[in-house]
Formats: sequence, C-alpha cells, structure tokens
Amino acid sequence: MNILILGSGGREHSLAWAVKQNPKCDHLICAPGNAGMAQIANCMPLDINNGRDVVAFCGEHNIDFCIIGPEAPLAAGVADDLRAANILTFGPSAQAAQLEASKAFTKEICDASGAPTADYAHFKDAKAARAYIIQQGAPIVVKADGLAAGKGVIVAMTVQEALAAVDDMFDGSFGEAGAEVVIEEFMTGEEASFFVLSDGTSILPIGTAQDHKRAYDGDEGPNTGGMGAYSPAPVLTETVQAKALAEIVQPTIDEMAKRGTPYEGVLYAGFMIKDGQPRLVEYNARFGDPECQVLMMRLGAQALDVLIACAEHRLADAKINWADDHALTVVLAAKGYPNAYKKNTQINGLRAISQNSKAQIFHAGTALSNDKILATGGRVLNVTARGESLAAARAAAYDLIDQIDWSEGFYRTDIGWRAL
Repeated sequence: MNILILGSGGREHSLAWAVKQNPKCDHLICAPGNAGMAQIANCMPLDINNGRDVVAFCGEHNIDFCIIGPEAPLAAGVADDLRAANILTFGPSAQAAQLEASKAFTKEICDASGAPTADYAHFKDAKAARAYIIQQGAPIVVKADGLAAGKGVIVAMTVQEALAAVDDMFDGSFGEAGAEVVIEEFMTGEEASFFVLSDGTSILPIGTAQDHKRAYDGDEGPNTGGMGAYSPAPVLTETVQAKALAEIVQPTIDEMAKRGTPYEGVLYAGFMIKDGQPRLVEYNARFGDPECQVLMMRLGAQALDVLIACAEHRLADAKINWADDHALTVVLAAKGYPNAYKKNTQINGLRAISQNSKAQIFHAGTALSNDKILATGGRVLNVTARGESLAAARAAAYDLIDQIDWSEGFYRTDIGWRAL
C-alpha cells in the first residue's frame, strides 16, 4: 500500500513509525513531516487543511490509504473530501469532529445520551458569563468553545482568574475559538485518557494513558500541550473501562449515528475518575499528543491493521494483541515553553543513539538544515521507551535523554510519578 500521513508532530512521527513496521506498507509519505519522519518516509510540502489539495496530492502519488493526524484538517472537512474521492481514509467527518471542535456540541451529545459529565453553561456574551461565574464561585473551568491548539481551557482557582479568562476569550485572545464559551463545574479525582476506534457502529478499545499537562516537576507551572505520558493508566481498571464504555462512549457513538453523523476514526476520551466512577472531561477527534507515542510503542505494526479495519468498517472482527508491558515518553521542550522560546537551536547526539522496538525518539518540532537537526517548536522531542514495568520504561527513557546534547531544552524529571 501507498500510505499518506498528514501532520508534522510527535503524534504523526509515532504513527509513521508504527505503520512502517507493517509489511502492508510499501511506500510511506508524510506531509509536511519533520526531521525525524524524514528518516523513515518521504516528507513533502502540502497544505493539509485544504481538502482539494490533499485529494489532488493523493491522485498524483497513487495513495491507497490516508491517515489524518491533527484536529485542524478534520474540522476543515478533509476526511469528507477524501471519502468523496473514494480514497480510503482514517479520520472522522467534519460534522463528527465537532466532538472536539465544539465544547458546546459535546455537552449537547452528553445531555442527549445521558453520559455523566460536569455541570455546565454555554455563553455567547461576556456579561452573562461573568454573572454566572460570580454566582457559581470558584474553582471553576472556563473553556473556549472551539479549537485552540490545546490552550483553550482555563482551570480557574479564583473568581478573578475565571473572570479574566472570560474577558480574554471574548476579547479575541483565542481567535474564533473563543467567540463562544463553556463554563463548567470543577471536577475532582484522577484524570486519564481512554482511546477507542469506531467505524460508526462497532467500537474497539485500543489503550489507556495518562499525561502530564503542567510544565514543571510536581505538576507546577503553566499548562502545556503535554510534557510526558505513560501507558497503561492504572486508574483505568477493567471495571472502570467497562463502565466508561457502557455509560459514556457507546451512548455517544449511538447518538452520533442516530443523528446521521456516524463517528469514524479514533475517539480520545478524557475522564475524571473518582470512587471508580468516570465522568467525561472532553473528547478529542484524534490521537492525543504525547499519548499517541506510548500507544504506538505498545501497538507496533498491528496499529496499521486496526486503522485499516476501522476505515473499512470491519472493526467488529478486529482484535488487539497486547503485550504485558508499559511505555513512557518524556517531552524535551525549548526553554521558555509554553511561552516565548528560541527557535532554530541545534540538537546534537541524536544520530549516535541506538533506536529499536523498545526505544524511540519521536520528533515533534524539528527541521533538517544543512544536515543539522534544529529545534523549531515548543515541544521538540518525545523520548519514548518500553519496559516490563513502568519503572523500567521510565529508567530507559531517562537514559536516552542523557545521550542528547541540547543546551536549549528542558524536561520534567518526574514523568510517571502518579503511577509509581
């Protein structure tokens, strides 16, 4: 098969790595890709949010299967355009991707399907939102309704912080994403991520993970897109997973089908778990980043088989063969992230590091220039390892980090602390 992966982050590099292990993959193209993906695939420039361009590219390069990595092309309807051109595609339609693209839409689905989630209110103007916050008090959660690159959620511990978040959103700090706002009850418990594939009717669970959002050790500092993750997540026991599937995920899939917008692709459900009861925090219409990296390390080549089964509506017959192992990834980020940081600093030592099925460095924000690997993003590398235990995977990941020479980077030293 000729396979195209859309995206340029650590998530897409890990997908590319897993796909490349499978003998069904004859030729792999990543668009636009990054310096790490260029080592295992052809990286080519392409406007991945333009469905017409993507369809034309697939025709020119005889693409048999397209995997859409990030949320933006999904919300833009690229999956719809590909399917209309009869190109086998992994990723939900624009209407189905509203489960991530609109917080208010997700709440509406939860109300209709009876899925347990936080109490909430939806606002289109700042005055009403401010009044609601003053009435409810803090802590409280303020969310930009639309896509805000993982930065549109403010967990406000004081009323003043919540009011400031509302003002920022309606003043345009988050662009169109903040034109409407959802304000939620602050939930307590332990947060974890559950990943399932859906072909519109059937569901296949493909793993659990837990990430670390705060920038610094001890869960201190500003929220980020994620500074590390591990899989499996101990809090998502088989009992809790069964409850989540029965009470939240399956009713959501059923409601989407009932509305004539079947959900086809990966559904990433973030849960808050307290006393064994999961409640929905959010849905994402794509793999998490950095959760995808640990899932792909554990799935390996079979990842391609189940993605194809999903796209071909054959999930009822698909199975996952899990090894009894653990994976952990540590994000190396540019100093200053998630705020201002230097770009185009050189990373040394990567080529000398031995990588295999148990140790991989997935690139997130890198570029190749004159045979030098440069850091171009905030989150730059995902140092990922597998082990028989979480402690072993953690030790292996940090051993890899010690071999990287990059003075402009930083990382958390406590990834996995909650489980360990």
